[in-house]
Amino acid sequence: MEDGDYNSSAAYDSDYLDGYDSVMILEESSPLEAKVARIFLVVIYSIVCFLGILGNGLVIVIATFKMKKTVNTVWFLNLAVADFLFNVFLPIHIAYAAMDYHWVFGTAMCKISNFLLIHNMYTSVFLLTIISFDRCISVLLPVWSQNHRSIRLAYMACMVIWVLAFFLSSPSLVFRDTVNLHGKIACFNNFNLSAPGPSSSFAHFQLHPVGQRWHMVVTLTRFLCGFLVPVFIITACYLTIVCKLHRNRLAKTKKPFKIIVTIIITFFLCWCPYHAIYLLELYHKAIPGTVFSLGLPLATAIAIANSCMNPILYVFMGQDFKKFKVAFFSRLVNALSEDTGHSSYPSHRSFTKMSSMNEKSSMNEKETSML
Repeated sequence: MEDGDYNSSAAYDSDYLDGYDSVMILEESSPLEAKVARIFLVVIYSIVCFLGILGNGLVIVIATFKMKKTVNTVWFLNLAVADFLFNVFLPIHIAYAAMDYHWVFGTAMCKISNFLLIHNMYTSVFLLTIISFDRCISVLLPVWSQNHRSIRLAYMACMVIWVLAFFLSSPSLVFRDTVNLHGKIACFNNFNLSAPGPSSSFAHFQLHPVGQRWHMVVTLTRFLCGFLVPVFIITACYLTIVCKLHRNRLAKTKKPFKIIVTIIITFFLCWCPYHAIYLLELYHKAIPGTVFSLGLPLATAIAIANSCMNPILYVFMGQDFKKFKVAFFSRLVNALSEDTGHSSYPSHRSFTKMSSMNEKSSMNEKETSML
């Protein structure tokens, strides 16, 4: 059977085969559409992989060896590690798409690769949520924050986040499976935990009632815990911060919020299409097939692209970016060391302190102003 025949005849049954990394083309899709989708994914994945490994690797090295440890650097370091781990495994997805969705890496790697994507999503969103909560507490309770906000507490919070993300991502280790279809091996979500057999398509395979429930539970849990609830908490935190600072007129500049707010907005813009597609998948029989044939590759590519975004944002949004004489590494350091945690109280450090190299001069300026 030719590759074109495989792509044009393969039926997409979203009750059984979830389209994340296999990106199975709907039976009404033409071979040309299938080929364009594959090329698109290979190109996007390759760019994301290169930028993600390079950018997040630099952040990890700089935050670990070149900077003074602060609560802020702990947050950014963990964000970078989560993204880096996923980027390291991204070449597997590149090869999968390049080989016309033929999975040659085994069932264990099928489970692990999808687990890392979902784990990256949970770890990132939980870290962004705890960062927002940290900022909110620092503004509302500045004295308490100064006395109790510590690096040790930040590391403990990160440990809890990683463990929680592991358990929430564990369905990938259970349900992810491989099957031989038309002489090619597909990596998919097997919510029935049973093999469909060597049929020519998935069209005749239906989920059992238990499998349907698992499908809905996993999808809704990812949406609620990985998107909706964090959006609510983060929005509440920043609305509280803005109201507090506006009421007390404590914020003289919006720059300290720029990087973290932009990271948060970028995260949710990247993951919103992904969650929307999988919510629609629960009602796939009422949705036109083209929504999935076009939406799945695009939504997946956008979600994966988020894993390389943060280092780019650190560089382009650092306060020294407009000073073109400042070195690339300096911009990274400035962005990572930006600390807004104690700015809401006059006796605390300045909102605009950018790096440990500037700390002494910033403190001196503050002491002079107090005199």
